[in-house]
Amino acid sequence: MILERGWDRVTVRSVCDRAHVGRSTFYVHFADKEDLLVGGLEHVRDDLRHRRALSHAKPFGFVRGLAEHADESRRLFRAVIGKRSGLAVQRRFREIVGELMVDDLRDQGVGTASLATASRFLSGALVELLFAWVEARDNTGVLDVECQFVRLATPVVDAAR
Repeated sequence: MILERGWDRVTVRSVCDRAHVGRSTFYVHFADKEDLLVGGLEHVRDDLRHRRALSHAKPFGFVRGLAEHADESRRLFRAVIGKRSGLAVQRRFREIVGELMVDDLRDQGVGTASLATASRFLSGALVELLFAWVEARDNTGVLDVECQFVRLATPVVDAAR
């Protein structure tokens, strides 16, 4: 529906109609349409944490999975998390990237004194890199995005240790 209508034109009523559920059922599970969308982001976060665990805590092991997810659904990513989406969704996406980054930096040996600052800095950089990449019309691949982020982020991690 987001791709069909755009985020601003999707309403709780239209979601309920498409899902064949009543508004009261919707509100039992979600506070509003942003809450519905954020719930989907939680699943992405959990999947990325699982993938990271399988990668044996490789530095920035979640970045490839995040880029793959964005690449697989570029149009939806643009509409949902990109510049045209609701601020609540963008905020929650940034928080999720931040949570993943904190876990990663902690595993890389960044201490408590530098953890919050380094995480916010690198999370912001990663989110903006993903936004720019998804909006671009070039052939940059997932691995290139991952390598570019790791190359730029590594000196920050070294300084934060």
